Amino acid sequence: MTHNMMTHNMTLAERTHLIKRQAIDCGFSLVGIAEAVPLEQEMERFSTWLAHGYHATMGYMERNQEKRRDVREILPDTRSVIVVAHNYYTPAHHAHRDSSANAAATPHGKISRYAWGDDYHDVLPPKLEALAARVRELVPEAHTKVYTDTGAILEKQWAVHAGIGWQGKHSNIISRSLGSWFFLGIVLTTAEFLYDAPVADFCGTCTACLQACPTQALVQPYVVDARKCIPFWTIETKPHTEFPPEIAEHLDEWLFGCDTCQDVCPWNRFQQPTSEERFQPRNGETTLPLDAVQSMSQEEFSARFRKSPIKRTKMAGLKRNARALQQGSTSANQA
Repeated sequence: MTHNMMTHNMTLAERTHLIKRQAIDCGFSLVGIAEAVPLEQEMERFSTWLAHGYHATMGYMERNQEKRRDVREILPDTRSVIVVAHNYYTPAHHAHRDSSANAAATPHGKISRYAWGDDYHDVLPPKLEALAARVRELVPEAHTKVYTDTGAILEKQWAVHAGIGWQGKHSNIISRSLGSWFFLGIVLTTAEFLYDAPVADFCGTCTACLQACPTQALVQPYVVDARKCIPFWTIETKPHTEFPPEIAEHLDEWLFGCDTCQDVCPWNRFQQPTSEERFQPRNGETTLPLDAVQSMSQEEFSARFRKSPIKRTKMAGLKRNARALQQGSTSANQA
């Protein structure tokens, strides 16, 4: 029997089992599949979020609303949304200020865990393309399109639909087996599979993330106001944009991004180390000395952060972040 005949005679259950096994073989930690249906309720909530101005200056979020609502506007005749999660947790931690004798003399800024190693925009796409190729192998007439946080797709909402996890009160997706330290990837396809059911919300009455947020950016459960969010200021803003005092004075030592809401989440007790070596901390660093950042040349910046998420903020932005940390710390001490 030829390969094409084997795939043609395969049941939906067999096809689904094979593609999920392939996702794990590609290096992904979790995989779920959702039916490609319009996200009506999700878009209502998203529109309300936009109407409140919670997206700050990220105007791109206002565009392509129809594509966000219905992925068939991206890939016609899409039937399945394959959602994968890739664990990026490494057991390293941020050093505390009092962990060494000279810590006070050499202030450091903390780097968000997702940016310790290589940029996931470089790591995930080849794995997603390999998975998409396997879909086309199983269903020769199928079309596919892959995304990693780069298109007009509500990835978190699709992760919920595909049963990867639930959306926590900090807005990140939480898995009972992995916690929340993972990246999401999407494969849209015209191929049909068996679909997974969403899982229940297990946040319960816990409000640890809301209470711990340094800038109170979690204005209510499940709602983030980017105008107050440290990652927005340290990553998304243009390098020439100075931080308002209420942000600079509450950066809590964060130089690039912020993990506080995930650090305090009880579900992250269940996290396991990633098998992807490229997500290990570069040079063993989870923080950077602020003085070294301020004196860094463009050549040093380009070499140090090549294929790192930190390059996104550009050298001027990273120096601005370090300056805000130093000034905010000074203001807080004077107060």
